[in-house]
Amino acid sequence: MAVASQAANYVEKAIGHTGDAVIEQDMTNPDRDREKYADPSGEKMKALAWMGKNDVQLVETFKPKVIEDRDVILKVTGSTICGSDLHLYHGTVVELQKGDILGHEFCGKVDSVGPGVKNLKPGDRVVASFQIACGECMYCQKKLSSQCERTNSNKVENIMYGGRTAGMFGYSHFTGGFAGGQAEFARVPFGDVNLLKLPDDIPDEKGLYLSDVLSTSWNCVVDTGVKEGDVVAIWGAGPIGQMCAEMSFIRGAKRVIVIDGGPAAWRLDLVQSKTPKVETLNYTDLPSGTTVTSKLKEMEHGGPDVALECAAGEYAKGIAHKLEMLAGLETDTSEILNEMITSVKSFGRCGITGVYVGYTNHFNIGAIMERGIRLIGNGQAPVHLYWEDLLKMLQDGSLRSDIMLSHRVDISEMDTLYKKFDARADNIQKVFVQTRFSDPPAPGTPELTSWK
Repeated sequence: MAVASQAANYVEKAIGHTGDAVIEQDMTNPDRDREKYADPSGEKMKALAWMGKNDVQLVETFKPKVIEDRDVILKVTGSTICGSDLHLYHGTVVELQKGDILGHEFCGKVDSVGPGVKNLKPGDRVVASFQIACGECMYCQKKLSSQCERTNSNKVENIMYGGRTAGMFGYSHFTGGFAGGQAEFARVPFGDVNLLKLPDDIPDEKGLYLSDVLSTSWNCVVDTGVKEGDVVAIWGAGPIGQMCAEMSFIRGAKRVIVIDGGPAAWRLDLVQSKTPKVETLNYTDLPSGTTVTSKLKEMEHGGPDVALECAAGEYAKGIAHKLEMLAGLETDTSEILNEMITSVKSFGRCGITGVYVGYTNHFNIGAIMERGIRLIGNGQAPVHLYWEDLLKMLQDGSLRSDIMLSHRVDISEMDTLYKKFDARADNIQKVFVQTRFSDPPAPGTPELTSWK
């Protein structure tokens, strides 16, 4: 996949961008053009950069500057690592370049604003949406911010998908090429619409997660149509799967079954300890001849009503898919999708939120047609559609984001964090990454962990 990533870079360079974006593209590190992108003060910052497959490094680079009227420069006070970051780490997302600053979930304090920003001022506490929206196009007018038409001009994505997502922070040149927030400073284009003010009663350790994980989980549950009385099965017990379980109960689900296994099986116990109503299924403990599908149908007559994919397509289990992915014959395995399709009741609903980047083989399309299964691509979650309501839920206590927060780490150890998170080590579920600008830990949140 690393070879495919570089090939995609060459293709994009050869065919050129579409020209639809109205903001600067391919600015993934101020050091790439200091005169154009770096703050004139010469101030330096720490940042986490992709250096190659399975190789991220903490680097010193320049603080970014305002380059467009609606830019906001943030002092980052909190960031995190996400399962989606592992797809970059593994090189499965194309068009990464050495030195790209990673990180799509972050919050901070406003450092400076461009002349076009009227609703924010230095010192304001804010959280950034992981996508970059203009606030004005057809999709943005409906708050479908993840599909903004004016912030990503990548032609390869347009050819592959028949359209493009919005630009995204720290997520390769495939999504526009924007420096991410796993850094001490971040530039936020269209900052007047891509930043949400955080009230005093919401600490960073809660507000940060409006950036992605809470909005993505809520979108998965709502978009797939979880409703009163449903039985829901969730593939993947990471932070997204955990929050989908919690949110399914909020939406009135009768039962929620979370599926995981292998080196990540410990997450099942964690999820159940935080939400005791959750039932779990460890696929590695199933006896010979018993499949995930047969076990689910044993647990619930006909199977669940709803299946939610919160894992991703890069994790093949069977030898056929492993070989085909290694040979470049597919980018994603269809194994989890097939389990979902065959597990749900007829006319059941299957939602895909885990990342799938390209093409898959051996997909059971017959079961979809014959049994009337609804397969729903939840898409990159439109954060702007949900984050104000989710903030209110955090304030009134109806939504508990703290149940997933397991660790606090300093940005200086972010490279080690990637290795441990990838290995599912040290019971790391969701992390708060602090910088020199962060406040002390909020009451009831984890103290600092160090591996030095």
